[in-house]
Amino acid sequence: MHDIAAMKKIIITVDGWSSCGKSTMARQMAKELNYIFIDSGAMYRAITLYFIRNQIDLASKISINHALGNITLSFGFNPMNGNNEIFLNGENVEALIRDMSVASKVSEVAAIKEVRDFAVAQQRLIGRNKGIVMDGRDIGTAVFPEAELKIFMTADVDVRVARRYKELVLTNPNIMIEAVKENLETRDYADSNREFSPLRKADDAIVLDNSRLTADEQLALALTWAKECMNG
Repeated sequence: MHDIAAMKKIIITVDGWSSCGKSTMARQMAKELNYIFIDSGAMYRAITLYFIRNQIDLASKISINHALGNITLSFGFNPMNGNNEIFLNGENVEALIRDMSVASKVSEVAAIKEVRDFAVAQQRLIGRNKGIVMDGRDIGTAVFPEAELKIFMTADVDVRVARRYKELVLTNPNIMIEAVKENLETRDYADSNREFSPLRKADDAIVLDNSRLTADEQLALALTWAKECMNG
């Protein structure tokens, strides 16, 4: 195996269902490969946060386009945790976008064509020099269909609900697991049935079912695939 620095740079896409651990694994892969990690979900959540704050009418294209014209998204490195975090108009909103109020609206906002066009344009700009790992729902099918490695992550619904509940209960001790399951099922339906760029597995994507894999096991598997692609 060649040294990573000597391998060709590629684009790695990680798509899949909500709460499969896409962002966690993509972030770990980027760190191991010295690549840039782009959290596309965070971009849509930040846009959703702006829409909520400014009470944007989702039925009005004029309001939506005007709002998008006032949004600047960027990622900044946080030395405290070693992560790239999302900034909305210069404000670090990484923690705010994880709130249930945003989670309950993000699929609806992300389904809007103008929003997707706005986000995709920014994502492609970031990835023009390759050497990136990007996670989301349509990265391998719509954003980077030419990506050298496409991973599609999945897991049993009950496993995903348990993971999401464990994450949310830390900041919201009163949250009910039934509410988490309902939100997850609603998002799954919305993501896979939206008109523009619905969630689906790319024909050339590798499926990674992590229902019974540890984080270390799935990372090792994904890195093996990545290095094979990087070696051509």
